Amino acid sequence: MRSAIRVLIAKPGLDGHDQGAKIVVRALMDAGFDVTYSGLRQTPQQVAQLAHETGADVIGLSSMAGSHLSFCRKLKPILAEYGLQEKLWIVGGSIPAQDHTPLKETGVDGIFPAGTTLQEIVTFIKERAG
Repeated sequence: MRSAIRVLIAKPGLDGHDQGAKIVVRALMDAGFDVTYSGLRQTPQQVAQLAHETGADVIGLSSMAGSHLSFCRKLKPILAEYGLQEKLWIVGGSIPAQDHTPLKETGVDGIFPAGTTLQEIVTFIKERAG
């Protein structure tokens, strides 16, 4: 039997708003996922390293400070260095509609702007990483 889906939820850069990330972490745990929360102020290198160390199946970023595009562009090659480019990659938080296409072009698999239900996130992960 397959073990629980391992999810890393990380807070990029100088973003100090993590209440939403903690709510998502709890919902994912309640859904049966094995979840690691990075804590605040992670660099792209730290996110990739933690994803590698925890054996994450899903790499999730919670961004409320507007740095998601530049962070993802820096993170992508580092994920490849760690052999994580095939992992499910999701981003949530304050993500304006005009950033969705550039994020997808960078390699992000799922985008969950503010207002997305927790069940939508759970279902997306189960359908793609389960």
